[in-house]
Amino acid sequence: MKLPFVFAKRFVAAETFNATIPKIKVINQKGIKVTLDLLGENVTSQSTADETVDTYIGLLNKISQAGLKSTISVKLTMMGLDIDPGYCKENLFKLLDEAKKLNSFVRIDMEGSDYTQQTVDIFKEAHQKYSSNVVGIVIQAYLHRTKDDITELAEMNADVRLCKGAYNEPDLIALQKMSDIREAFKAYAKTLISKTSFPRIATHDDELVNWIKEFVENNKIPKDRFEFQMLYGLREETMEELVTEGYKARIYVPYGTMWFPYFKRRLMERKENIWFVLTTMFKK
Repeated sequence: MKLPFVFAKRFVAAETFNATIPKIKVINQKGIKVTLDLLGENVTSQSTADETVDTYIGLLNKISQAGLKSTISVKLTMMGLDIDPGYCKENLFKLLDEAKKLNSFVRIDMEGSDYTQQTVDIFKEAHQKYSSNVVGIVIQAYLHRTKDDITELAEMNADVRLCKGAYNEPDLIALQKMSDIREAFKAYAKTLISKTSFPRIATHDDELVNWIKEFVENNKIPKDRFEFQMLYGLREETMEELVTEGYKARIYVPYGTMWFPYFKRRLMERKENIWFVLTTMFKK
């Protein structure tokens, strides 16, 4: 039985792009940009992957036509990574060609650790061909391997979105204690802010937000030289305050019919998210 969308609307903007447009416009009017994410993952059919790439290309054009301050985020498993990495790369490059033509940008999202190496490898090839003006990547602070990845990506001046990490990974692969994850996040944020042109700092954690503020102030780094990012449905007032304070801000806005896995991860991250959904799902 499919759950009704009312359960997910706290974290997912809508099930269609047209229904998402008004919500993006409201966010944009507050001085906040958007990264739009068509939800889905792990495509195993080539025809479905081809359709997904066409949908992404159409999405870039619709965003441009609607005059939205929005880029897009894509998962490589939706573009055929499970079918063949070479085929997936061809699909990605087809999409990046369109993004370059439209003066837009594509963020390669990070998935579970089984895909990390392939994702980083494909991103490096894409970055070499298209540069940070067209393509970026997401890196998860809790992974043990991230120390090496961040060093290499910073040397490339890659466009990196740094987040804590949303997947359930074992001790061998990822840090488990929140205090350790925070310390890793701070170290990687410091590297990115110091060594790359425009890093994206994705967190809802007050300790990390305040640490970033103090770090850039103490090091006389301009507030507009990086960007705070948060997820749709969480702490929008905080984002508005950051904009008022002179910081750049962007909200990651997911939409689409395949929302359940994303919705489930959001609920599992924080117990209060479950209570919020139960108490607000019937409110307008």
